[in-house]
Amino acid sequence: MKVLLLYTTHEKQTLKIMQRIKTHLVGKCDCDLLELLPGSKIDLDSYQAVLIGCSIRYGFYSKTMKKFIDANFAQLNTLKSGFFGVNVVARKPHKNTPETNLYTKKFLAKIAWQPTIKAVFAGALYYPKYNWFDRNMIRFIMWLGKGDTDVTKEVIEYTNWAKVDEFAEQFVSLIDPQS
Repeated sequence: MKVLLLYTTHEKQTLKIMQRIKTHLVGKCDCDLLELLPGSKIDLDSYQAVLIGCSIRYGFYSKTMKKFIDANFAQLNTLKSGFFGVNVVARKPHKNTPETNLYTKKFLAKIAWQPTIKAVFAGALYYPKYNWFDRNMIRFIMWLGKGDTDVTKEVIEYTNWAKVDEFAEQFVSLIDPQS
């Protein structure tokens, strides 16, 4: 089976999560791990399954990913598929599922593709890597949400890796029920 692992990312946390999921697929399928960039040409005819990962920035998922999904929803709906969103709001226990995470809930309601399995994972903050504007805006947003505002920390990772592994195993079961 050929599987597409497609993602968009800002600070590479979504890539990191997708790479972790890929380790669960080794030996079970042939995977292509691709970052969706503006202008990317993806031929879905080559795949029997797809997993899409996407992060938010300032409350919105990637426009590039939304355009891809809108253009390919009919074909995506014929494939075994999964979606996961990444945002720091998901660090809160009552906002870490697709049904309780406002950003993911709104995104999934706006698209015609209906992924078979869905998840949302908390992301990470990389304050020192942000430009002045992003660092201060994200710090302000985190202050409002009672999150970490220490801009001197290299990385503040909220990702629950056990939850990522559990979702990866659900995806493995979806594409290979004998697993």
